[in-house]
Amino acid sequence: MLIKNLKAGQILSLSGTIYTARDQAHKRLVEALKNNKKLPIDLKGQMVYYCGPAQTPKGRVIGSCGPTTSSRMDEFTAPLLKAGLKGMIGKGNRSAEVIAAIKKHKAAYFTTFAGCGALLSRFVVKKEIAAYKDLGPEAIYRLQVRNFPLVVAIDSKGRNIFKTVK
Repeated sequence: MLIKNLKAGQILSLSGTIYTARDQAHKRLVEALKNNKKLPIDLKGQMVYYCGPAQTPKGRVIGSCGPTTSSRMDEFTAPLLKAGLKGMIGKGNRSAEVIAAIKKHKAAYFTTFAGCGALLSRFVVKKEIAAYKDLGPEAIYRLQVRNFPLVVAIDSKGRNIFKTVK
């Protein structure tokens, strides 16, 4: 399904590749963009999950991997959307500036179940370091997910479940 066809409030099940990234990884990505350096991952058409996975238990693909508060990434979001990012997964509402950037770049923001990191880990079928290994759990990981549960929180037209759902 195309991003432009999604509607706020829609419930989805995502299968494919997503990247984890939190505050420090976002800061490095934006600094690289500002300095006209090549990014360690190609953001075009990609989805970033605001998550820092916990240590992986024996016999598992990944440890607990719940969403972190998205507003902490707001200052970095517009440049990443400009670089081609198409979707973000986290928890909580976004700033007016981020919503405007989502509309401008025809992207979307998704949310998933907060407080359910152990459950969400069961939808991850593969994990590998993609960039910034020195950041430990805040490194960028490439995840392969199957049937990962999402809700379209802000669609490409700027419709926002945090404003319309009471």
